[in-house]
Amino acid sequence: MTEFDSFSRRPVSTGISWRAVMGTSLLAFIGGAALIGWLVYDDKLPLDLGFGRAEVAAPVPKASPVMDMLSAPTKDSAVVAGGMDQRIAALEQRLTRLDLQAAATEGNTARAEALLVALAVRRAIERGAPLGYLESQLKLRFGDAQGNAVSTLISNAQRPVTIDRLGSDLDAITPALLGTPKNEGGWTRFTRELSSLFVIRRGDAPTAQPDLRLDHARLMLRSGQVDAAIAEVERLPGARSAGSWLSNARRYAASQRALDLIETSALLEPEKLKDAAGAAVQQPGPGTPPA
Repeated sequence: MTEFDSFSRRPVSTGISWRAVMGTSLLAFIGGAALIGWLVYDDKLPLDLGFGRAEVAAPVPKASPVMDMLSAPTKDSAVVAGGMDQRIAALEQRLTRLDLQAAATEGNTARAEALLVALAVRRAIERGAPLGYLESQLKLRFGDAQGNAVSTLISNAQRPVTIDRLGSDLDAITPALLGTPKNEGGWTRFTRELSSLFVIRRGDAPTAQPDLRLDHARLMLRSGQVDAAIAEVERLPGARSAGSWLSNARRYAASQRALDLIETSALLEPEKLKDAAGAAVQQPGPGTPPA
């Protein structure tokens, strides 16, 4: 803005001239260019002169095997799925075999334990000892399979009879067995003694003489053939006096048959044999023919 002097009426300049403005701007431009050049030279200001160039693509992460499997074509996915199904089926078959092996092991163990119980009972019966805890094991393991045999063993164990006792009792009643039966008439006695003088028999047939028959009964008794010994004693002249001995011998023979039954059940019983927990033994015994 131009002002006029009040005395001379001449214009007085109060603003900044355009030369000063232009000079200041030029100096500022030169200073800024120098500063930018120094920063670029000192690598403090990166300079990208690639105007219009394509942008650098970001690095693509490496694909994992799982991503490759998921991004595979449909045919490859079907192959992978089929392989997984085969592996699962193989694992299921292996687990089934392991279960069967475990069940077979448990079943064989239960049968072995049952056989041990049967052998222990046999030893107690033959020695004339009480059964004790074996009585409960007999009822638990063989009660359903061989109930009558178990009852026979428990009953006979309460009145034990041994093979030695049967032999000694037989010796004790020998005179009565070989003597003349009571109330036998004279004619009957004469015919009996006369018939014993001449005997015709086969060489392998049992003898008809009382003393030889009694010796044969003792031999059968010592060899464990109690039924054969009973048959020989029953044919002796004084068999009526051997009632108590025959009763004990029959009980001993019944105990032996019962022992044979429970031992056979431990090996062959397919359904009713039980283990120590009272569960049925499913594993077939070693003597069971294959299905």
